Amino acid sequence: MVPSDPSRTLVLMAGSTVKTEAVVLRSIRYGEADRILHLYSPTLGRFGAIAKGARKPKSRFGGRLEPFFRLDLVLHQGRSDLMTVTGATTLDGYPRLRSDGAAIGAGARACDAVLRLLDAAEPNLPAYNLLCRYLALLDEPGQPRAINLEVALSFRLKLALVAGFAPELASCANCGEAEHLAGFSGASGGVVCASCEAGSFPLTEEAHRFMVDALAKPLIEAPAAEPPALRQVERAVGETLEHHAHVQLRAAA
Repeated sequence: MVPSDPSRTLVLMAGSTVKTEAVVLRSIRYGEADRILHLYSPTLGRFGAIAKGARKPKSRFGGRLEPFFRLDLVLHQGRSDLMTVTGATTLDGYPRLRSDGAAIGAGARACDAVLRLLDAAEPNLPAYNLLCRYLALLDEPGQPRAINLEVALSFRLKLALVAGFAPELASCANCGEAEHLAGFSGASGGVVCASCEAGSFPLTEEAHRFMVDALAKPLIEAPAAEPPALRQVERAVGETLEHHAHVQLRAAA
């Protein structure tokens, strides 16, 4: 996690001007012509902003205040919790992603996961870089594999890791036993052995291996697995985050 620095306190001071890079996680119509933005920044974490007049035909923002855009922003901090966008330059619009329905769905689920899991104004550079890398993969030509469930679940596992909620996979989350790992317990936060499996669900060796390999490899090298194992992986990640981060994610696909 990127440590806070003294300049970040200026964001909380009314009348200050802030410059930051950010990805648009969500964009909501507000009033007659404005937009409310949920943004994620490598230096500010998650924050909200209003872009006044953004929906007017001749708005200086054009169409760049939509989900997935990576922007260079100039913001004004008033007395409201929402900052005001005064300038926006596109760093990457991911145009191929935005023209493919499956990629749009995958990108939307990724942004939603960041929105739900990283809900504080604390910078997390690894999380920001992970999101940008996933959006870039979805945008690459000839990369249909980037849309599949294996890569989506690898993204979620890595996001849980950088958020501090990665499941325990090396040994039993209850007793520390490294052998005879037979199930997964969301309440315990990881794999459990045969002696501690009460309240857990069965986890196959394939599903366990997928999670270990997915955390170790780059996103584009996400390991392959059969659908039953992937369903176990999605359940394991989901239950871990429900119990320990109090977050429910949308279905991964």
